[in-house]
Amino acid sequence: MVIHYTAMVNAEAALERLCNPKFEVSAHYLIAADGKLYQLVDEEKRAWHAGCGAWQGKQDINSRSIGIELDNFGDTPYSESQMVMLEQLLSDIFLRWHILPQNVLGHSDFALGRKQDPGHKFDWHRLALQGLSVWPDCVGDEAVDHQVFVNYASEYGFPRISTNIPEEFKWLLTAFRLRFAPWREGELKSADMTTAKNLATRFGNLRT
Repeated sequence: MVIHYTAMVNAEAALERLCNPKFEVSAHYLIAADGKLYQLVDEEKRAWHAGCGAWQGKQDINSRSIGIELDNFGDTPYSESQMVMLEQLLSDIFLRWHILPQNVLGHSDFALGRKQDPGHKFDWHRLALQGLSVWPDCVGDEAVDHQVFVNYASEYGFPRISTNIPEEFKWLLTAFRLRFAPWREGELKSADMTTAKNLATRFGNLRT
């Protein structure tokens, strides 16, 4: 499951874009700011919403995900009506497809350096409190180590990058914080390490 923002003036403009074949972009659902839900593609069918990227070592996210577009530019909070409809939709999809909370993603999670949606105003913690996403339980004081951070992040699901390419590491850290700590800035910190280890241990390949 992948959550996006439309970055268009309104839901009608997004609807026109998503339904026009010449733009070669689509999604399974669109939720307007007022909470109105549009289904554009059957869940069983492939929609062109994800583009290039990888999650948990798997590529072609379009073929293995349901795309949900939210009417927002990403720089303002999402409306209550919109969030309520999203929660209802996610709950229904969970039941139909037996999806795990850790497999609800933002576009920015797997499209490093390319996408920012659903952005820093999206309330992932709210979804996690309802079992519709995950949130770290940060306990500990992990030493800062770039390679260990990359290992933890990739164990959780983020694309594995090379620490020898500073730009790629910056993309990973930005995406990681956008999802789990949008308030945090600057160089890699112990708090990032602790968060990454917690996620890898609880939800990734390190879990026991």
